[in-house]
Amino acid sequence: MKTEKADVPTPTTFEPRITAFVCNWCTYAGADLAGTSRLQYAPNLRIIKLPCTGRIDPLFVLKAFENGADAVLVSGCHPGDCHYTSGNYHARRRWTLFRKLLALTGIGDDRLFFSWVSAAEGQKFADLVNDVTAKVRKAGPFQAAHPGRKA
Repeated sequence: MKTEKADVPTPTTFEPRITAFVCNWCTYAGADLAGTSRLQYAPNLRIIKLPCTGRIDPLFVLKAFENGADAVLVSGCHPGDCHYTSGNYHARRRWTLFRKLLALTGIGDDRLFFSWVSAAEGQKFADLVNDVTAKVRKAGPFQAAHPGRKA
């Protein structure tokens, strides 16, 4: 009987560090559903749970990069489904402007990801994490934040 080998990283494979700022009510619950459903997704994500994406200060994102993140994911409730009425609308406007400012810091637009994941979308969360991890792995390490770090 043939068994398939899992895609196990080798010591020379770059494994990205991804910081995720997620909404407590939707994306975090979706991540929990993915875990309790035993869905497989990359272990590269470190989650920071906040009450709402509307409360995420752009300085949090810059600090994540400063502290060694190769990418940042911001994810919350779908537009219109915010538990705080309009927090995700505020976040969407904020991140549209913030993306334009990233160029000034040397952080490429390909290092910040934004998504909507509801509490019932465990598979979407797992797919999102795998997709973001693959894109960041392909882009390579974010050297501007940590030039001495080995891949």
